[in-house]
Amino acid sequence: MAATWSSESDLSRMPAETLEVRASDARRRLQSSFEELRWRVRERLDLKRNARQYAPAASAVAALLGLAMGYSLAGIFTRK
Repeated sequence: MAATWSSESDLSRMPAETLEVRASDARRRLQSSFEELRWRVRERLDLKRNARQYAPAASAVAALLGLAMGYSLAGIFTRK
């Protein structure tokens, strides 16, 4: 299967100024995407924000597990 090239994809025929503008635009978009990715990763890995957001749920789960473990451990020693 032979590759088909459109006239738009033939970069050797385009003027240098047009190529420079396209490359500059592509660099700007790439830089913007990279900065957005960095911001999202930093936001997701923010320990303080995550602790604040999930502390009540984590505390409730830990309390329930502790209660269950306490009752089961006490049941082992109090059964006749």
